[in-house]
This record gives sequence, structure tokens and C-alpha cells, in this order.
Amino acid sequence: MSNPTHDPFYSSPFGPFYRRHSPYMVQPEYRIYEMNKRLQTRTEESDSLWWDAFATEFFEEDATLTLSFCLEDGPKRYTIGRTLIPRYFSTVFEGGVTELHYILKHSKESFHNSCITLDCDQCTMVTQHGKPMFTKVCTEGRMILEFAFDDLMRIKTWHFTIRQYRELIPRSILAMHAQDPQVLEQLSKNITRMGLTNFTLNYLRLCVILEPMQELMSRHKTYNLSPRDCLKTCLFQKWQRMVAPPAEPARQTTTKRRKRKNSASSANSSVGTTAGKKRSPATNFSLSSQGLH
Repeated sequence: MSNPTHDPFYSSPFGPFYRRHSPYMVQPEYRIYEMNKRLQTRTEESDSLWWDAFATEFFEEDATLTLSFCLEDGPKRYTIGRTLIPRYFSTVFEGGVTELHYILKHSKESFHNSCITLDCDQCTMVTQHGKPMFTKVCTEGRMILEFAFDDLMRIKTWHFTIRQYRELIPRSILAMHAQDPQVLEQLSKNITRMGLTNFTLNYLRLCVILEPMQELMSRHKTYNLSPRDCLKTCLFQKWQRMVAPPAEPARQTTTKRRKRKNSASSANSSVGTTAGKKRSPATNFSLSSQGLH
């Protein structure tokens, strides 16, 4: 029996080496292709450890993910940090999505400040929904990705601006329920809002509260303090930063002036010593010449 083919870039999230086996430089668009393949390997048993490993492979430790779109009550913009990114992708599937992948067309790449920026004005997020009914949703917009220019080439910033979306239902489903007006009315209703499920939208609203609390959570884990003590220490440190006078620039200027004075005095003294050394042979020569005569 022949061994089944495996993805050469895949390793178990529970293994000791959940990274690509050898570092190599690839195009940024190919990294999105790798991410799509990784999302295809997701199963119903994929837990938080799997999603943490997924985020570790494709996102930097200080990465941010931003979504911009317009709802009925106005424009929305949500930005979440690295610790909340794994949960964001998992909520997409928990909202009824069975498949997720991104399509980039006519993307442009630019290099600056040791980063590679991928700008795609025709990006499509394709999701397959299994419930409440089989629907394919194409969410179109502009994707701007910033990658770290290193061996791992992970994402530093992710910004997806949604412009429009389309929900597609197979004709076979419409033909099956052509004689049932109630089902047809249900099929005519959208199952997403701007291509996002209510499950994901609720999580993004929750992130508005969770994101500022990341500092409190990390302090609680590090120092094992109570929530009240964590809040007190954070507020006290911020108050110290606001009240503390900016005295460092003045100190730097005074030290620079002292260094300049010291260097000038040392230069003058060195000039005097060298001049004295130059005159001493002349005096010795005159005395010796007088003795000879």
C-alpha cells in the first residue's frame, strides 16, 4: 500500500515543531494560499489549541486585525490584537460556516522599512454556510496586508475593508421549494450582514470591551493580583507617565555641553603639551651649540 500524500507544509499543532520545516522566502500572496490550505485542514474537533497554532504560524506576536464595513446604523471599524485573533477565526466557523478561503486578484506588492505590503483592491472572502441553509457568500473588498520580511514571513497588520457581498443559493434548492411560499420567503432573507454572521459580529462588539482589558489580564496572570489591584496598578502607572516631567532631554543637552567643554579643554591642553615638546629640542640645540663655540 502506498502512503497517502501529505501537505509538505503541515505538521500537527500538537507536535513539537509546528512551523514550516525550513525557512524560505516566498511571495506574500503564496502565504495566503498556505493559509487557505491550513483552513481546509480544520475539523469539527479543532479546539483552541489548534487555532492558537494557526495564529502563531501566520501572525506576528504583535499583529493586529482590522475590519471596516458599513451597517444599517453607520460605518463600523473593529481592531483586535494578537491574543484575540484565534478566537475571531474560530467564531467564523461557529456561526455556521463550513469552508473559508480568500481570493486575491491583481494585488500589488511594495517593500519598505523591512516589511512587505500587499495591497489587493479585488479581494474576495468566500464562505460556505451549511446552516440554516446551504449558501455561498462572496464578500468583496480591499485587503491590505503587511508581512514581516524574514524567514517566517508572518502577518503584522491585516486590514479588510468590505464594500459589498453576495449570497448565492443553488437553483436545486429553489426548485425543491418552489411550491412552498413560506420556505421561499425564508430563502429570500439574508443570513449574513455584510458577509459576516451574527456570531462574528457579536464577538467583534465584545472585543471592544476585551481589547482594553488585555493589559489587566496579562498583569493578573504574571503577578497573580486581584482584578481590583491590577486596575489600581495600571491606573497608577498611567498617572505617573502623565505627571512625570520630561526631564531627560534637558539632561542629555547638559551632558553634551559638558562633554564638549571637556573635549575642548583636553584639546587645548594637548596642543600646549605638543607645543612644549616641540620647543624643547630647539632650546637644547641652542645650548649645545653655544657650548661647542
